[in-house]
Amino acid sequence: MKKVFVDTNILVDLIADRRPFSKFAIQIFSKAEERKIKLYTSSHSIATTHYLLKKYIDEKELRDVLHSVLDYLNIVAINLDIIKKGLKSKHKDFEDALQIISAYSIDMLDCIVTRNTKDFKGSEIPVLTPDELIKYI
Repeated sequence: MKKVFVDTNILVDLIADRRPFSKFAIQIFSKAEERKIKLYTSSHSIATTHYLLKKYIDEKELRDVLHSVLDYLNIVAINLDIIKKGLKSKHKDFEDALQIISAYSIDMLDCIVTRNTKDFKGSEIPVLTPDELIKYI
């Protein structure tokens, strides 16, 4: 089974149904539901997704949806070690550094999926767009 780290923008696409991007997010989570892939994300992504969407989705509904999405995600906790590594990393954007370092902590991870591949430049882990991931699976 392929192990895939999901960036925040994929979660936002899924929950907010941001078209045309949500099509691929739905397909990715469907593959996880079918147990064809195993999805991971960081605790930071969950918090950021909530922060970004609370302006557009009722609080209770948003929390319920996030809770449901957790059924398909394995969460990497952003701990002190990841924060320190992120602060010292060569990546220009601290948030992206946290995501990359979180992904590195997953044993035998196959790839990171994001719509912002340029943010993950220099990652030793392959970085795919959602449509590339669907073709790859």
